[in-house]
Amino acid sequence: MAEGQSLVLGGADERDLTRLGEYRAIGGYSALEKARGMTREQVIEEMSTATLRGRGGAGFPMGRKLSLVQPPEAASKPTYVVANADESEPGAFKDREIMRRVPHRFIEGCLIAAHAIGAAYVFIYIRGEYAAEYEVLRAAVDEARDAGLLGDVTLVLHRGAGAYICGEESALLESLEGKRGQPRPRPPFPPISGLYASPTLINNVQTLSTVPIIIDRGAAWYAKRGPEASPGTVVYSISGNVERPGNYELPLGTTLRELIYDVGGGIPGGRKLKAVIPGGSSVPVFTPDQIDTPADFDSIQAAGSFLGSAAIIAVDERACMVQLALRVEKFYMHESCGKCTPCREGTRWMVSLLEKIETGRAEYSDLDLLRNVCDRVLGKSLCALGDFAVYPVASYIDSYREEFEAHIDQGGCPFGGESSIEGIVAPIDQHTYSPVAKVPA
Repeated sequence: MAEGQSLVLGGADERDLTRLGEYRAIGGYSALEKARGMTREQVIEEMSTATLRGRGGAGFPMGRKLSLVQPPEAASKPTYVVANADESEPGAFKDREIMRRVPHRFIEGCLIAAHAIGAAYVFIYIRGEYAAEYEVLRAAVDEARDAGLLGDVTLVLHRGAGAYICGEESALLESLEGKRGQPRPRPPFPPISGLYASPTLINNVQTLSTVPIIIDRGAAWYAKRGPEASPGTVVYSISGNVERPGNYELPLGTTLRELIYDVGGGIPGGRKLKAVIPGGSSVPVFTPDQIDTPADFDSIQAAGSFLGSAAIIAVDERACMVQLALRVEKFYMHESCGKCTPCREGTRWMVSLLEKIETGRAEYSDLDLLRNVCDRVLGKSLCALGDFAVYPVASYIDSYREEFEAHIDQGGCPFGGESSIEGIVAPIDQHTYSPVAKVPA
């Protein structure tokens, strides 16, 4: 990694930045002091000029989101900052490392955001399974509080209970309020009516952790790094069939080829790349001829997918794409909250049809039906989980249709038990599928 390239994780290799003294030794919390000497409008303008786009998946400009939150004096209600640390996308693990290694930078970003919208409360909703990260973050919050850095802000850590759906912002708000974690109809959107029906800013861990860097070094400085439309760095989570999986903070726009072959060390054993999932399990797949695509929001979308959580998953030639589709779809079927019919019923239909194809009982009409079910779910569910369940399956069919057809033509999986993901199915409803016998149990 080039010197000065790491921003959010900057300094973590040289110092123990979980400790307040070490973080302050590299200038930590000076950005908070600077921000508190600025007007709210000035802080929002800095975020807008920096063109900081959300790192949680949607890539929505943070400055724009801040400007939409009505201040307490205008709304006649309190305002809230909610940090979405419920990282649950398969393939994503960047927020986990940020919280574990630079918790104070994350906290500082939360406090600056609170100043920008006049919020007296910050809620950090952290994934329940992140037990070690929770303890690191809790200790850092205690240190900041004891040092008087929180000021008049109350910061609350709230642990989730393992529901993927609570990564969706409105379901997260429902959970924070003590209700079942299910999405809300929108509008109204959180900047108008969020937590406790009050104006609320919701941002991802990495987004908020970037805020102190922009305040400290200036929006103009930050905007010069990476693509003009989405500058700055992102922590890419590289996994799958690569030699060196892990988190790597690099400028947005680094190509998928560079990420897989230069940063990730290439495909083990000299095997061929078969597919690239550019933004976590929920996005459309790329084929090997697309690996020169720059990994930034606009370039990935122009090529037909989404950067999402910047989780880059490499798939080599050993993997059966039908098995991969089934593995992914079982996850989304299990994580569907069941509130809306298209997602609740559609995911089950997709799993059933994929099982039929994988076990060699399908006909060509089933493949057409599967594609039809995808079309009936896409864009028709209450939240994006329905779309996330469709994108991978539909793209696998479109890009690797011959493999799906081979299952039908040969009356079973053409890999003959040699797929690299043979027998790896979601740990739910296993009574419906026997990966060993290849027939319904």
